Amino acid sequence: MRQMFAGMPWWVKWIAVPVIALAVFGGLITSIIGFVIGVLFKVLLFVALVGGLIFLVRKFMTSSSSSSKDW
Repeated sequence: MRQMFAGMPWWVKWIAVPVIALAVFGGLITSIIGFVIGVLFKVLLFVALVGGLIFLVRKFMTSSSSSSKDW
């Protein structure tokens, strides 16, 4: 691969080839990035909901156990 680019000017390696790669694979790259961001958002939402559920259950368990002692 290096021999292929050996006689080329610098702008071919650093500008033309990346632009062509983005033109060809741009849709694939954006869909992969969108999928990864979507999965991360769903994981964070899941963690927040489970954490909130655990918080609520512990809060009601401690309040119900302290009120039963008052009786």
